[in-house]
Amino acid sequence: MPKYRKKPVVIDAWQFTKKNYSEGAPRWIRHSDDKVRLWSQYGGKVIGGRIETLEGVHTVSENDYIIRGVAGEFYPCKPGIFEQTYERVGE
Repeated sequence: MPKYRKKPVVIDAWQFTKKNYSEGAPRWIRHSDDKVRLWSQYGGKVIGGRIETLEGVHTVSENDYIIRGVAGEFYPCKPGIFEQTYERVGE
């Protein structure tokens, strides 16, 4: 059976934490045509959101990464998966 390796691609990613949320999401998320909607409750003690992905609407939870893929698509990624899959290449 053949094996495959993921092609190296560079993506935009931002971790959805209370601190990052209070400082403001990056421009590419703020201008996502409402595909990414983030919210906070109880004075910022609880944060959450939703992302319209190519596969449907997904929930984004605290500490998830929000990714903009190579085709401009958005999706959430759990921290453990993100750290196993991606490495930082710059700003």
